[in-house]
Amino acid sequence: MPIKSFILFLSTALLINISNAQTPEQLNDKFRQLDEYLPTANAYRTASGAPGHEYWQQQADYKIDVTLDENAKTITGTADVTYHNNSPDELKYIWMQLDQDKFNSKTSMELGAETVSKSTKGMSFKRFSQYKDAREFDGGFKITSLKDEIGNDLKMTIVGTMMRVDLPAVMAPGDTFSFSIDWWYNILDYDVGRQGMEYFERDDNYLFQIAQWYPRLTVYSDYEGWHNKEFQGKGEFTLEFGNYDVSITVPSDHVVASTGTLQNAADVLTMTQRDRLIEARTASAPMFIITPNEALENEKEKATDTKTWHFTAENVRDFAFASSRKFIWDAMGHRMKENGETVMAMSFYPMAGIPTWPKVSTHAVAHTLNVYNKYSLTYPYPTAISVNGPVSGMEYPMISFNPTRPTVHPDGSRTYGRLSKLALIMVIIHEVGHNYFPMIVNSDERQWTWMDEGLNSFLQNVAQQEWSETYPLQRIDPRNIVNYMTSTNQRPIMTNAEQTIQNGNNAYAKPSTALNILRESIMGPELFDFAFREFAQRWKFKRPTPADFFRTMEDASGIDLDWFWRGWFYTTDHVDISLDNVRHFTIDTKNPEIEEAFKRRQEQAKRKHPSYFSNDHLPKRVDEFPDILDFYNENDEFTVTNKMRDEYNKLIAGLEDWQIQLLNDDSNIYMLDFTNKGGLVMPIYLEIEYVDGSREEMRFPAEIWKLNYDQVTKMIVTEKAIKSVELDPKYETADADRNNNHFPSRMEQSRFELVKSRGLNRRDMMNENLTEITPLQQLINERREKDETDADAAARRLIEWADLYTEKGPH
Repeated sequence: MPIKSFILFLSTALLINISNAQTPEQLNDKFRQLDEYLPTANAYRTASGAPGHEYWQQQADYKIDVTLDENAKTITGTADVTYHNNSPDELKYIWMQLDQDKFNSKTSMELGAETVSKSTKGMSFKRFSQYKDAREFDGGFKITSLKDEIGNDLKMTIVGTMMRVDLPAVMAPGDTFSFSIDWWYNILDYDVGRQGMEYFERDDNYLFQIAQWYPRLTVYSDYEGWHNKEFQGKGEFTLEFGNYDVSITVPSDHVVASTGTLQNAADVLTMTQRDRLIEARTASAPMFIITPNEALENEKEKATDTKTWHFTAENVRDFAFASSRKFIWDAMGHRMKENGETVMAMSFYPMAGIPTWPKVSTHAVAHTLNVYNKYSLTYPYPTAISVNGPVSGMEYPMISFNPTRPTVHPDGSRTYGRLSKLALIMVIIHEVGHNYFPMIVNSDERQWTWMDEGLNSFLQNVAQQEWSETYPLQRIDPRNIVNYMTSTNQRPIMTNAEQTIQNGNNAYAKPSTALNILRESIMGPELFDFAFREFAQRWKFKRPTPADFFRTMEDASGIDLDWFWRGWFYTTDHVDISLDNVRHFTIDTKNPEIEEAFKRRQEQAKRKHPSYFSNDHLPKRVDEFPDILDFYNENDEFTVTNKMRDEYNKLIAGLEDWQIQLLNDDSNIYMLDFTNKGGLVMPIYLEIEYVDGSREEMRFPAEIWKLNYDQVTKMIVTEKAIKSVELDPKYETADADRNNNHFPSRMEQSRFELVKSRGLNRRDMMNENLTEITPLQQLINERREKDETDADAAARRLIEWADLYTEKGPH
């Protein structure tokens, strides 16, 4: 290259580099567009947030035969898998997820992932027992065969919880590849990893909730290629859609609840049960398919033979089932107003679930479908199931595993409190709601937990409000997220699932609170609901990313929300807007007769110091020598002179009528000074109380901070005199400090608590600001209702529960 051309090239490159460099001010620009965070739009994903005209995704179909061995506590399966390469890429190998390998104590991931807090000095009996058992448990998939469709062995390489399958030939775009795989594994005997089994000592029976039970195809996507992040426990799953044909062999007296539609009811159900199912389809209330008495009879003797239940499911991303001889089964048809189709809402539970489960479970399932259909998309599957068992809340297509049972008393009777009932309704709505997010709107839970948990928790709370007018707001109440947002122990919402701190707040509470604020206070329900439904419609049966959500919400609403996503999702700033001062002004009329009198009143009002009055009784020289008196002694400094009058008349002569009218305007002008102490820009909402007793709301958008992120002054012009001003009067913005929200200043009332020094305080242990009704909160509150005072026992149970619950449930 000639030297002159090289110098020109270097200069141009340097100028481009300088122009693209971000200054500290730009980096801190709270209203800067999210360009540097969001991927560039392309033919697969558009700048509007919709799937592009060349959008694609892979498909994996499974035909599986699986056997549950109750005595050996094992799952044994064989699967014929067909993989469809819908991508534009050639593939030399495929990856599969071996999620059960997380429970193989020999894997490096499991050994490396065991960590505890630096301050940990103790652990619950149950947690420590499970830790020890996990070291000794022979977990993980035992793969006994892997062959292509003509019976040749396929080469496999296992890496932690992933397995690479080398293809015998390159798989071209549009090709399919079929293979078979055989495996078995030992079932975990407690709820860990979103699956498990429960032993009932009284009648020597088991209840199985089976998930992650077959090797699953790993996702290959347009934005990441193969999704090879291993299953570590917290980050859930990213999966491909496909069609399933599954035959489940269990003891012949077991009842199976499953993803999909039962194909051989005549082989596994009695005539009476089949007739009841037909009747339940048009029933107005849940009907027993298997009654409590029938379930009690069924659990008395254990069958030695087996029975195979055959299910099929179309266009689902996963498959799970539950099996037990203890199941009571109730059902009702839910006719959807959107398309007239009927979905069978069903519940399966042991006697331990009575009386709450038959009362509310299936109703909660149907209610969830009704509300979620309205706000997102029409439920596309034939069944929706809630199963009670050991798992502390987990979701799969068409089936959910839900905890919470009534209290059992020494005499065998069972009762439940108000909070226990609310907790059950809550968890069922949440888990059934996951059918929409992420089972249909198929987000990547392994990376972005909030995209399924946050969106679902938001709609869950909407559904709870439509359950009854007294249902508590829980996680979407902005006040409940304040402690978390002001804590130092947090990370942004846009953090990988395995790296979040305080997962319940990060992935559930904060994003759902943010969405609630968007809906109720910033966008308004009409615009928000339209945009949110548009997102669900665009991405049903597809794989959205956060960028697709952010872009769609703006595209469909017409509102630029980049400042909101940036502050709430990409930072740990919190909301604390201070109302520092309110200053009162009126128009300077320029009329000396008026203005000098005003100045006189102002000066006289300031003269409060004793020096102005303490020497009044002393003799004055002007009284002794009156000749020194002049005009200035007879008139004060505010006396109007002819010169002032002439200047005023000259001014008025040069003004137009409308300008003169403004000079004589007697409006009150107030300057309100605000400081953004928390760093998170938000709209300013005010309630003005006037001297005459009337009130007025004023709402200013977040853009009020555009020129200065730290301080802003807002002018208010009103005919009335203001008595007081309150900032965020309806607790809409998650403002952290309400003591600086009033003018004149006002003290916030609270309670000063006195406690006995008896071990750990309950509130001290709830250090994650959990706002959901939880099983242990339920227990403690019910003890309060019963006036029980065993705080130490409740504390011990709370520690045991919090260890397991806060980081993984409800899911």
